Amino acid sequence: MNALLPALTIAAAALACPVAAQSADRTVLQTLSGTFHSPSVEDWYGGYGTREFVFADGRWSLTFIHAIDPGMTQRTFQFRTGGAYEVREASGAVPGAFHTVFDQGWKHLTLLTPVPEIAAAMGMADCGLIVNLEADISETGCAAWRPVADCGQDHDLLALSADGLHFGQRPADNDMCTADRTPTALLTAVVAR
Repeated sequence: MNALLPALTIAAAALACPVAAQSADRTVLQTLSGTFHSPSVEDWYGGYGTREFVFADGRWSLTFIHAIDPGMTQRTFQFRTGGAYEVREASGAVPGAFHTVFDQGWKHLTLLTPVPEIAAAMGMADCGLIVNLEADISETGCAAWRPVADCGQDHDLLALSADGLHFGQRPADNDMCTADRTPTALLTAVVAR
C-alpha cells in the first residue's frame, strides 16, 4: 500500500467543497472544451500539488504534479492519464453533481526527485523509474496506480459551480475503479485557463 495514502485522507478532507454545486445541464458537462487548472497550490498526499485537466471532443486528460513544499520547488512526481469520459446520472449524494466515468486509457508517471528515500516513501522504489524520464505504467502500474487492465476507469463526480469545475473527493485508498466507489463530496474547483 502506498505510504502516501493515509495522508490523502487528511488532504482530501481539507480540499472538500462544503457547498453544493449549481445545477448544470448534463450536456454542458459532456461537451466541455478547454483547460482547467488549480487556482493555487493544493494540499495533496502529505505534500502539495497542482491539477490540470484538458477537455476536448468528449475526451479528457489530467496532469498532476506533486511536491513536498508549497512553493512546488521540490517536486516529487508527475502523473498523467486520460481517455474518453461519459457523464451519467445525477448524483444522489451531491446536488448539482453527476456521476461521471473517466476512462483511463493510459497512465504515465515521471519521478521528479533524485532522493531514493522519498521515492521509497511514496511506494515508487520498485517501479523501475528513471528520474525526469516519463514512464508508461499502463501495463504495470506503480505505487497506488493500478494497471489499466485492473483499473481503467475512475467513477467520479463532475459539477459546475460559480467557483469553477469540481471533481469528487478521492477516498483514502485512491480506488474509484467501480461505481460503488463513486465519491459523495466534491473537491475545490479547478478554474478555466
